[in-house]
Amino acid sequence: MSGCGLKHCAGRTYYCSVELTIQLIGGKWKPIILYHLGTRGTHRFGELRRTIPNITQKMLTQQLRELERDGIIERKVYPEVPPKVEYSLSTTGHSLMPILKQLCQWGKDYEKHFGADSPAAEQNGSSSAA
Repeated sequence: MSGCGLKHCAGRTYYCSVELTIQLIGGKWKPIILYHLGTRGTHRFGELRRTIPNITQKMLTQQLRELERDGIIERKVYPEVPPKVEYSLSTTGHSLMPILKQLCQWGKDYEKHFGADSPAAEQNGSSSAA
């Protein structure tokens, strides 16, 4: 299997490109943040916080910093008092949108097939389907 050896990129160590991608955009909140920025455009911090009500302020701040550090989002600070800060997708972030839209559609299809109250959904939710 060529291409599966130990690699390094942008300060990260990984064995395959999927692993690198998950390191950059994986987790509970990053895909959601990216999806909202990609479908609804530029947001201020408070707007993102209201759009994603279950995320804590600390977690949102941490995730935004990581996404900015990795070049996936851009942070623009306006010289005002109080400071105005806006977040938007970078060119690299925009390149993720087809993938995130496919994930969204997959979730809708899954929901349609199994439904929230379906016994199959409850069984599959408790098992480890790969």
